[in-house]
Amino acid sequence: MMPLAEAEHRVLILAPRGRDAGVIEQLLAKSGTPACICPDVATWVGELRNGAAAAIVTEEALVEADTAALYAWVDVQPPWSDFPFVILATRQAGRRPARAAGIIERLGNVVLLERPINAETLASAVASALRVRRRQYQARGHILEREQAQERLRIANETLERRVEERTREVEAARETLAFALDSAGMGSWDLDLINDTARRSGRYDAIFGYDKPVASWGRADLLGHALPEDRPLVEAAFARAMETGFLDIECRILRPDGAVRWIAAKGRAEYDRDGLPVRMAGIVLDRSEQRVTEDALRQAQKMEAIGQLTGGVAHDFNNLLTVIVGGLDMMIRKPENTERVVRLAEAAMGAARRGEQLTQQLLAFSRRQMLRPQTLNPNRLLLDFRPLAERAAGGAIEMVFDLDPALDPIRIDPAQFEAAVLNLVVNARDAMEGGERVARIEVRSRNVRLDTAAVADKGVPPGDYVEISISDIGSGIPADLLARIFEPFFTTKEVGKGTGLGLSQVYGFTRSAGGYVDIQSEVGAGTTFRLRIPRSADAAGEEVGTGSASVLPLRRATEGDTVLLVEDDEGVLGMAVESLEELRYRVVVARNAAEALEHLRGVERIDILFSDVVMPGGMNGSQLAVEAQRLRPGLKVLLTSGYVANLDEGQVIGKGELPVLNKPYRRDELARSLRLVLSGD
Repeated sequence: MMPLAEAEHRVLILAPRGRDAGVIEQLLAKSGTPACICPDVATWVGELRNGAAAAIVTEEALVEADTAALYAWVDVQPPWSDFPFVILATRQAGRRPARAAGIIERLGNVVLLERPINAETLASAVASALRVRRRQYQARGHILEREQAQERLRIANETLERRVEERTREVEAARETLAFALDSAGMGSWDLDLINDTARRSGRYDAIFGYDKPVASWGRADLLGHALPEDRPLVEAAFARAMETGFLDIECRILRPDGAVRWIAAKGRAEYDRDGLPVRMAGIVLDRSEQRVTEDALRQAQKMEAIGQLTGGVAHDFNNLLTVIVGGLDMMIRKPENTERVVRLAEAAMGAARRGEQLTQQLLAFSRRQMLRPQTLNPNRLLLDFRPLAERAAGGAIEMVFDLDPALDPIRIDPAQFEAAVLNLVVNARDAMEGGERVARIEVRSRNVRLDTAAVADKGVPPGDYVEISISDIGSGIPADLLARIFEPFFTTKEVGKGTGLGLSQVYGFTRSAGGYVDIQSEVGAGTTFRLRIPRSADAAGEEVGTGSASVLPLRRATEGDTVLLVEDDEGVLGMAVESLEELRYRVVVARNAAEALEHLRGVERIDILFSDVVMPGGMNGSQLAVEAQRLRPGLKVLLTSGYVANLDEGQVIGKGELPVLNKPYRRDELARSLRLVLSGD
């Protein structure tokens, strides 16, 4: 059996009588057309089933044979096929017999050639039949390609439908899992359409806001309507910020329909259109009320523990100092006639009082309530001036290295607080290297740094340009479990008597007051580095204001009836101040609060300088009184005094140079010097 591709291009010949079959085969061979001679109808029909391009058959061969099998084959042809037959008929004088005519009609695609036939006519008929068959093969190819494409499309559609069903099941499963997880965690989900101001929410979302059944509609206005009035600006600002940054993170209080106030936390993310406009925001919300209660209780417990530690440390140190002062005064009262002994005891009491003053200043520095005198300066100059003192504090056995960037930016700080912070860190570094086998070394370094958002994420300061002052040692290092506590007041790892536990508290308070923070890097056995990072100042550095020359100035006593308006609410301090001023020959006008002081200022009596405490009862503090006094009497000199400021920002405002301040406690010579400087100033 020949291959189908070859069989489909041959011509089948059925001419059982005479020499017609051989002649036709020779004729086709000349044109290169393959042919197959069939001896009878049965063989011929069998070869038709095997494939052929056309068939040449004599009329008498069909009329005399059983054509049932031939008709069956013709009837089952595929849609693209209309097989061509070339029938060689006997010339008829009249009409063709009915059987012959019926066969021709039944076969369909027939070319009827009456004999005798010349070779050219037969060749032309065969060529025409072959062209027709080739077009049918082309149609078959197109139909097959279309059917194959349809089959591929059907398979692809079935595969896509199956994948869609599988993906849908996966999405539904993931959605159910997420919904279950969110509900288990007490979280509600929400999806806000920013264009139409409508939202889809989970049942937990509505439950958090106090609704048993789903709310018909919900938008930003509904959320704002549930927020407490005092928290509403916070919510509005958070949404406005989220429109720009793409992220919502807010914690606020809401009022539920049952009147309950609850804390909620909401986090979300915005989606933008092609023009960059926010069109959608989705996220989660959870009820944080119970967690807030727990956190508040924990903070209260920590606060009470810290207060206990603080009061214990204060009591311990101040009782030691008071023992010296009270004991000395008691002995002076008992034997006042022994002048040498009285002087010695008084000097010891004065030293104890000064240590108490330093202790108080360190506490105020930690709480950021100390009086500040900030200046814009280059810290390198302070460090170079401070170097001899630092080297003495470190001791001769320790190598001090200063690596200062000559292009360092200026910063705005209180010089005294800065020097105290560096000194505390140098002393700590020295103590950390005591008893070590390696050569002790402390490095003080300055440089400019640029901090991005990630670097200051948990520091409470904005990103930007900072100046970094670092103090490094190669000592014992700080264990990780102690790092979180080192800034606590009176917390110390040193032996009793070797430290108050307030040095690092002062460092913390100073950097916070300057708008910066402290970064610590420590490794046990390798050493510690403290980095003070303070914002760069946009102002140019000025000359540092020192106090060294002031100490040699003589006391200034009042002349020509100079009058001081003294404002002080504490009777003991008032009596001491009056006595000191009168010894300096000032005339003193006394007021115990701002209201009394203003009465004197509105009068006509002479007042050359206002000397007022900062913290006073009555609704007006000393700085506010100073402003009002200079309004009533333009050009009036003002000197303030305080050892404490009630407002965290007040201490940074008062000491900017506009209002000079004398720190408490002060001695008579310090009071005299301050009065002289203020009265003699322009």
